[in-house]
Amino acid sequence: MNNIAISVSFLALVAATPAWAQSDPTLPTKDAAGNDIVVTASRSGDAVEVRNLPASVTLLTNADLAERQTRIVSDVLRDVPGLAISRAGAIGGLTQVRVRGSESNHVLVLVDGIKASDPYLGEFDFGTLLADEAAKIEVLRGQQSSLYGSDAIGGVIQYITLTGRELPGVSLRAEGGSFGTASGGARVGGYSDTLDYVASASAYRTDGYPTARVGSRDVGATMVNATAKVTWTPSATFKLTGVGRYGYVDADTNNSDNDPTSPLFGYTIDSPGTFYRQNAFYGLVRADLSLADGRWNNALTGQFADTTRKGYDADVRSSGDIGRRYKGTYETSFRFGSERVVNRLTGAIDFEREEFENTTPSDFVFRGRRSTENWGFVGQYELTVDDALSAGASIRQDQNNRFDDVTTYRLQAGYRLPIGLRVRGAYGTGVKNPTYYELFGYSDGRYIGNANLKPEKSKGWEAGADWDIARGKATIGATYFDSRLENEIFTTYPAPDFIATPANRDTRSKQHGIEAFASARPIPQIKFDLAYTWLDATENGVNEVRRPHHIGSVNATVFSDDQRFSGTLTLRYNGRQDDLAYTDPSYVPVRVSLREYVLMNLNAEYKLTGGLTVFGRVDNLLDERYEDVFSFASPGRSAIGGVRARF
Repeated sequence: MNNIAISVSFLALVAATPAWAQSDPTLPTKDAAGNDIVVTASRSGDAVEVRNLPASVTLLTNADLAERQTRIVSDVLRDVPGLAISRAGAIGGLTQVRVRGSESNHVLVLVDGIKASDPYLGEFDFGTLLADEAAKIEVLRGQQSSLYGSDAIGGVIQYITLTGRELPGVSLRAEGGSFGTASGGARVGGYSDTLDYVASASAYRTDGYPTARVGSRDVGATMVNATAKVTWTPSATFKLTGVGRYGYVDADTNNSDNDPTSPLFGYTIDSPGTFYRQNAFYGLVRADLSLADGRWNNALTGQFADTTRKGYDADVRSSGDIGRRYKGTYETSFRFGSERVVNRLTGAIDFEREEFENTTPSDFVFRGRRSTENWGFVGQYELTVDDALSAGASIRQDQNNRFDDVTTYRLQAGYRLPIGLRVRGAYGTGVKNPTYYELFGYSDGRYIGNANLKPEKSKGWEAGADWDIARGKATIGATYFDSRLENEIFTTYPAPDFIATPANRDTRSKQHGIEAFASARPIPQIKFDLAYTWLDATENGVNEVRRPHHIGSVNATVFSDDQRFSGTLTLRYNGRQDDLAYTDPSYVPVRVSLREYVLMNLNAEYKLTGGLTVFGRVDNLLDERYEDVFSFASPGRSAIGGVRARF
């Protein structure tokens, strides 16, 4: 093979115990010593211990999600440093996550090891993701294209359901409350010597609320997510895993007023009969083979994603699209050295084919099919010395049938002092290929794609420190990051017709900021987590939209002495931010400012018996009125109550 980049990497620490590889959705949240581990930060075949990883990573455990009574995954992502969340309207509306000031399609999203972004849209809509009854979330920030290729400019978010071994048994949940909301979940999991199995499902239905500023139409949604995961381990050296996942969304939406003579032109208005339906299927099969007494790990994976979306206006089909992805991966990793000095050398080959089709029933749109194929070749070396030094580097070459070949890389290192203070730094590059719609999308009189677009490219560095205090009872940390984006894809409105079309910028976009966090459990009855982000993301000195300068959160949980009662107070602050409003009849956007807001949530639960729990929560306790997206109104105060049984 020509132009194959054989890589070497000094990326990140790792636990010395044999595990399996990065897309393995069966690894636990903690290692045998009780230390938090993640699987997203390395492709070495071993899990990575969070406290030693020389990169910016946040682990939201199953306990975190449960204590905050998380039902919509994007809600809890507001508690992660560096992330900005925006939802267009009510539950089920398009929900975007921006990492460190990058675009929403600059973050790679994995669900149980499966690349989950919609191939047609070129990004993952977090508005479609419900929280399972037992799950965890790993957020890896910074340029990670050297491991994962396109999409990982801002970082990687992986959502993982827990295995049957981690949480065996049966659990059932039912709840209901404000806005005609009813939600439920079920999970069954277990294990034997050779078999681990789990199946879970979550459902959420709400009548919703008016999302137009001066409207009265309730915008509701019905959502279902279901997952099955089975692992067969017939010997200590071989493991076979299968994952299947399904997602369904039927969500009302509102349109913008498109009458140029209306005083509400460009504003969200009541739009009866306007909604969309989405069906998404995901699958993964993975075989792991461990040789040389667990020092040589090999993994072969096949996966697919199939997303179909249909839109309706006035109950008549008005839009639609289909996106499919097929991906195959081979990873091999060899660990050598001693107990004090651990080396890992890894190689990986990724093949990916994406297919796209616009199914809008109109003669004024492009409904042709397109596809893209990509080969990725990864090399990585990792070094860990004692419990002090961790270092690594990774390099990747992508060979694409539509774009020029591109090479990305990353270097990082960290060192822990005897007092528990660890310093770390990293430098990396990233790439994002144009999406199907940016390349070929066409809507007569409204939008024209640009087949000559070039991939966006990013490079940046970070430096940080974190400190374990009182033997791990508290941890504090901060990171400074600085990134530059080239060939940024943006929308232009050239005269005289002012029809929207994408283009690459000649200038660089800049993003830099500070991420800080603190977490502590000084005594068994108290636990708290704090996160804060200061961000400056600009293009030619102008603030990028939907990227607040200041974002912060506080989560404080108290427990009774017998641990039967717990209560959590959550505060989430979103600073003032800019957005674009299409209120000018020329369709050229106008810049507007959205005011800051604070969301206060309060929840509690009480264990009546060992397996029966009652719970309740109040969201937006202060009845804050806010907008994440221009002219899409927010929900007011709501109250939910329910019961959960485990046996």
